[in-house]
Amino acid sequence: MSQNLITLDVSDEQLAAAHEALSQLEAVLSGLVSLSPDDRRRLAKMGPKSETFCRQAVRVLEQNPQVVPPSVDLAGALLDLRTLDRLSPLLDRLQRLAERGDDTELALGADIMAFSLEAYGLLKVAGKNQGLDGLRKEMSARWARGRREPATPPA
Repeated sequence: MSQNLITLDVSDEQLAAAHEALSQLEAVLSGLVSLSPDDRRRLAKMGPKSETFCRQAVRVLEQNPQVVPPSVDLAGALLDLRTLDRLSPLLDRLQRLAERGDDTELALGADIMAFSLEAYGLLKVAGKNQGLDGLRKEMSARWARGRREPATPPA
């Protein structure tokens, strides 16, 4: 029996609308940055456990401006925190959409793979006298393994 995790037909109009919406998002959020893998590793990260600490540090300095030297950019920290608070719900939605997209891609691929395995099995059984052996053998390349080098015995 065939597997069918998803049945989805996306029209040209839906794709065009989605591309337009993404283009609008990219334009509106053009200030978002892209970090290199080295930058991601190097930077101090504010995770869930650190967020309370960070918010408290900003709030204490905001409430006590007399202890803030001119070299400390309190206004920049306040702007960063406000921007983070405003962007977080949007980025959460985008993350959920991307996860659904990944799951949909996985489900579509799994459905196609399950069907293809079933079709290959049918070709092996029913295609023997139908002139399909060449095609079946060509399809069997999916399971072909490269030649293994003989193991070198330990000295």
